[in-house]
Amino acid sequence: MPLKLSLKPGESFVVNGAVVRNGDRRGVLLLENRARVLREKDILQPEAVDTPGKAAYFAVMQMYLLGEKSGPLHAQAQDALEALVKSLPKGARAPVLAVSASLAAGNLYGALSKCRKLVQAEGGAT
Repeated sequence: MPLKLSLKPGESFVVNGAVVRNGDRRGVLLLENRARVLREKDILQPEAVDTPGKAAYFAVMQMYLLGEKSGPLHAQAQDALEALVKSLPKGARAPVLAVSASLAAGNLYGALSKCRKLVQAEGGAT
């Protein structure tokens, strides 16, 4: 089943590491096979990382964009998640552990989606 992206004029997105920008009209793009896609609104810039949740999101986002399930980016994401867990009360740690479980299973998009919810719970936007 293809992924359908409805794009606003000038909206950009990333596909497998390549930044693509829509032209001056609304457009629809269909991706017929699996690809790592991230819309402009979901991309967090490094200078916007100012909370533990955003640090975790940024690390997982980098893993997702590059398709790296192990290595230095994985270690960076695990460190960020560990710092986030330490900043939370014990009763609020389950969502962070769910992100870590998604990473361990190699489900990078699922981990990113769960991280996005953590950032929103902090009161931030991605």
